[in-house]
Amino acid sequence: MLKIPELAMPKIQKVTTVCNGKREVWEDREEAKDFFIRQMMIIEGEERERYECIYVQLLHGLSECSDEDE
Repeated sequence: MLKIPELAMPKIQKVTTVCNGKREVWEDREEAKDFFIRQMMIIEGEERERYECIYVQLLHGLSECSDEDE
């Protein structure tokens, strides 16, 4: 039996993003969300849409987020 219940254990926050063909693995989902929202604030046009697409996927809890239409 586990000493610490599974519900009390921290969730794995690892997430993979693919933006402009560049694959990046983040150990912390919150760090990835912070990065993409900052990029959305400073970049305009199509590039902003790419960052926004990934940010929304991060909010929805996907383990792999991409700016590509599939």
